[in-house]
Amino acid sequence: MRPIDEDLLLEKLIDDVKNCKDLTRAKELLFCICESDSTLEKAVEYCVFYHEGQVRKSGEPYAIHPILVATLVGFLSDNKAAILAALLHDIIEDTECTEEELVKNFGHDVLKLVLGLTKIIEIREDNLIPSKSKKNLTKSALTFRNMLLASTQDVGVLIVKLCDRLHNMLTLDALREDKQKRISEETLVVYAPIAHRLGISSIKNYLEDLSFKYLMPDEYNIIENYINSNDQQMQLGLNEFISKIEILFLSNGFRQGSFKIQKRIKHSYSIYLKMQRKGIGIEEVLDLLGVRILVEKVSDCYLALGILHTNFNPLISRFKDYIALPKQNGYQTIHTTLFDTKNIIEAQIRTFDMHKIAEFGIAAHWKYKEDGSIVAPNLDWLTDISIQSANNPQNAEDYNAIELYEYAKDSLYVEDIAVYSPKGEIFTLPRGATVLDFAYEVHTKIGLHAKSAYVNRVKVPLLTELKNGDIVRVVTSEDKFYRCSWIDSVKTGKAKASIREFCKQKIREINLASAINMLSFVFGVDKNKIEAWIEKENLGRRIREVTNDNTYLKDIVNGLKKYAKKSYWFDKYEIQEYNIGNFLIYSNHKIANVDFDYCCHPKRGDAVVAFVEGGNAIVHHKLCDRAEKMIEKKRDMVFIKWDSNIPKSYKLIFSLENKKGVLAEFLAVLAKMQINLLTINLAKDINSTVDYFEITMEIPENINPDSVRERLKIHCKILDFVSLSDAYKES
Repeated sequence: MRPIDEDLLLEKLIDDVKNCKDLTRAKELLFCICESDSTLEKAVEYCVFYHEGQVRKSGEPYAIHPILVATLVGFLSDNKAAILAALLHDIIEDTECTEEELVKNFGHDVLKLVLGLTKIIEIREDNLIPSKSKKNLTKSALTFRNMLLASTQDVGVLIVKLCDRLHNMLTLDALREDKQKRISEETLVVYAPIAHRLGISSIKNYLEDLSFKYLMPDEYNIIENYINSNDQQMQLGLNEFISKIEILFLSNGFRQGSFKIQKRIKHSYSIYLKMQRKGIGIEEVLDLLGVRILVEKVSDCYLALGILHTNFNPLISRFKDYIALPKQNGYQTIHTTLFDTKNIIEAQIRTFDMHKIAEFGIAAHWKYKEDGSIVAPNLDWLTDISIQSANNPQNAEDYNAIELYEYAKDSLYVEDIAVYSPKGEIFTLPRGATVLDFAYEVHTKIGLHAKSAYVNRVKVPLLTELKNGDIVRVVTSEDKFYRCSWIDSVKTGKAKASIREFCKQKIREINLASAINMLSFVFGVDKNKIEAWIEKENLGRRIREVTNDNTYLKDIVNGLKKYAKKSYWFDKYEIQEYNIGNFLIYSNHKIANVDFDYCCHPKRGDAVVAFVEGGNAIVHHKLCDRAEKMIEKKRDMVFIKWDSNIPKSYKLIFSLENKKGVLAEFLAVLAKMQINLLTINLAKDINSTVDYFEITMEIPENINPDSVRERLKIHCKILDFVSLSDAYKES
């Protein structure tokens, strides 16, 4: 078993791996970490032989990379197949080595892992494209899906992949700045959260800090400079605090050598997130300093906690007991924040075994599996994602892959809470999750039929944000509640995906019924006749498109004319376009005006339907309950869509540094982007170094609002950015 100073060993290994530039040194590091045998030596020979002549961007022999990846895997795990797969992970994809040769020399387990890694379509360093590109998002989504699907067969794929990405991040200096940022972005969004969910916090922290360094160098340097300039003072404060704890422990039941206390300073990205979340400077981060107390038994954890709380004032709002309520990734630790005479210090208390899980997660389960106290992290999230993947096959449209990408990212949340059902079942949810998220987590049918809810026996709205330890009861109804407009209000990937899928099905049903009603109104015949005509023409599979495509509507009408009453009225079936207000209407009947009912307030761009009343088109949101009842009653309907030439209005609240000319520069940026400024208001505090502005503006239809937001972020700090295009109010 390894000595307990594993984090110090890892720190030295990471430094050695980063600075390793030749094959001889790479092999030395590997055999220093992994016990040498004939199979491992043969794998190294294969790696060097097949990658002969290949070089990395930095000019070093390519074989250095897989050897160092295997070294990192070997540090995390004794799993021999994973170490060998790390050495050979590029050999089938990038060399002439065959699957037959690989399985003959290294066995089926290694081949399965290598193939799992090969199936992951890498975004190669030489063909990266801008991170905001739709094409790139699709490619990232497909890469991510394949990675997760491969990992459901063997989670070792993810262990190797994380070590592969860590070495790439350690050597990122060899690439251009744009490629550094692109790879760092993907690492921060995908790989670091996966490391978290596998419980490998040691790797997660390195991936986050390295990504942070390349993505936000200014913010990174501010934090690093502060820590470096205050390092001596902080270390002295921690040493003094540790000395006090050691004396207290030895005089209150602990024997020498039965516990260990480690110093820790919060890692850079974690500090940055806390600063952003609370809107504070680094000087105000309370738990910048910390100690980690390692003890032998669970009962010792609570004895240690009692000693600390008896002798130091605790900040009770910061107390968390993850031993009683473990995280899904297997993490178990007591967190408490204490007031010392000079500092505020976070103390983490865990057993030595819990420390293995906290640092190495699923890899620790491999490493120490003979120890019965080690339990593997819960990998149900992988099963959930694989089920979602099965619903989106490889040849599905791009947006399905992107939806999976979003689903998986939402499922890989870093901060989480534990809540209870009335029967005492524990459910882990992301921080910020709502009662409706809980309902979908219990079962998708519970979410769909959720009518009301109680938290701690108090009735609350379904979008109430949950807190750690809440007891939640959901009341269901026989009715289904689709709540399509709530998709951005829920937090979990499962809730978002379920709502999206239910609403897609609902819209398909609405489109079918609306198409029949429109055609019934065009021809002046009942629904049954229209359905009979459609069946004769074999148009059933595409008839829904009538509600979304005015050209197709005309084609269908022309195709069904032959079934209509033959008379001199033949031309009355010709579809005309009416441009009224914000809408385009297509009908063979005269439409004089467009109006809105009282029941729904569709915003510009929302899916809408229109009913005909007295020669006027009455507009409803497509998912309006009242509209649904009118569709079921076969009310007359016409084709309607938004006029795409009308610019959209937005409200922007932002802050600028209070200095001469900065507002003029900002307005010039708006002008260059062809954005029309409608109003501007200033909220100014004479003593403030920052000015706050609220503007309304129009963004042309051909410009993506998200791209506007991203460009403006460079010039100001955005506090709010919302659409004002409420068609109900404007008409």
